Amino acid sequence: MNEASQIKVKYKVIPVLVALLLGGFIGLLSETMMNVALPVLMAEWNLSASTAQWITTGYILVISIIMPVSALLLQWFTTRKLFVTAISLFMLGTLAAGLAPGFGMLLIGRLVQAAGTAILMPVIFNTILTIIPPAKRGAAMGMVGLVMMVAPALGPTVSGLIIDKLDWHWMFWVLVPFLVIDFIIGLLNIENVATITKPKIDILSLVLSTIAFGGIVYGLSVVGEGDGGWGSPKVIACLVIGLAALLLFILRQLSMKQPIMNLRAFKYPMFTAGTLFIVIGFLTIFATSYLLPIFMQGSLRLSALYAGLLMLPAGLVNAILSPIIGRSFDKVGPRVLVIPGMIILSAAMWMFTSVDVNTPVYMIILMHCCMTVGLALTLMPAQTNGLNQLPRELHPHGTAIMNTLQQLASAVGTALIVSVMTAGQSTYISTHLDTAAADMGALSLAAGVHNAFILAAVITLIGVIAGFFVRRSIVHSHAAPQPDMPRRQTAS
Repeated sequence: MNEASQIKVKYKVIPVLVALLLGGFIGLLSETMMNVALPVLMAEWNLSASTAQWITTGYILVISIIMPVSALLLQWFTTRKLFVTAISLFMLGTLAAGLAPGFGMLLIGRLVQAAGTAILMPVIFNTILTIIPPAKRGAAMGMVGLVMMVAPALGPTVSGLIIDKLDWHWMFWVLVPFLVIDFIIGLLNIENVATITKPKIDILSLVLSTIAFGGIVYGLSVVGEGDGGWGSPKVIACLVIGLAALLLFILRQLSMKQPIMNLRAFKYPMFTAGTLFIVIGFLTIFATSYLLPIFMQGSLRLSALYAGLLMLPAGLVNAILSPIIGRSFDKVGPRVLVIPGMIILSAAMWMFTSVDVNTPVYMIILMHCCMTVGLALTLMPAQTNGLNQLPRELHPHGTAIMNTLQQLASAVGTALIVSVMTAGQSTYISTHLDTAAADMGALSLAAGVHNAFILAAVITLIGVIAGFFVRRSIVHSHAAPQPDMPRRQTAS
């Protein structure tokens, strides 16, 4: 009996993957579902844009705080316990948000949802790396790619349909039956796949991690509040404290024999490259998922339903491409996928910088689909290639690092995008005082969105350059020798 057959018998691969991927899909769908609903909530509760964005940014903030300790969780608790805890938390948060009479309870529900997502995502990656043979990981990670990119892309579409036909509370109620089904499938089929070692818990590392990631994300998130902007004492204090704590956290992890996040994974060059692509890719995803619904509703004056439906074609393109690209990775490696992927992604983002109030909707759909093609070609091949290079004992730490930086990029990206967009709006208003009041809102928003897309497009150029340094990883299944340097790797 070959390795793949043994794994199927031991772990019930298909139902395990169904349970994990369904849970991950629901969690990531929820991450962007609120974007289309923000204008509705702002009007209903008289919220500012910077306050309303906490419904999305707070979600990401909680994930960013929990993710760094996910490697520790994987070594302390069984896969089954972590899955049950994650889905239970998400269910609790969903019920709280669905019942929310006001902003406070809605925000609390979202934060509890985020805790469930933060626990589940590392379990997905670590389980796949354990139960799927290296030769077939590309196909499995292609399915993960489908979840990670299609779910955020579908969020605005689903919420747009719900807001148009029902009350916004139904964005949460529709998730409940799927969560119940997922809980039952996981409870019946998921067994432990990790080695439970119960390493010593370093309290100082936990404190530093929370202050570092929480401080940075919070500081960036309040840039748009008040008149101080980047010069606000609150912003400066949060960023300085967060960055100082991050430096101390890094130094402590590098000095410990059993760190809660083993940063020595960055000694492996393809893992480092994969992490860079994750940061760029998710900054792009969340920038676009935030900007497009607001632009289409505010500048093009489309309904929430129409704006949501226009986000759907890109999600469908990704759903088709991700499994195909995953299987292609197993055959041809990452290089021939990542380089054209980053070029297409960067080209699409530069095209987005041209949008204005006269841009036809079919051009927005086309640009969004091109962006999705670039992301599909880049993210999963680069991530799988990076994780493949790590020895097995570093898999929990590698997934923790990638997931932490993915969420940090999402939070930082959203905060920066909102800040640049708001500044662009203010500049337009102050320099176009003769514009008719009826048109000022749409035109100033378009100007702000234009500036935000320029920032996102510039960032993608870094990925284009990095793509030319990608090589196929030599897979390490067990404990690790010194990391392979690029000259010892086989080019794809």
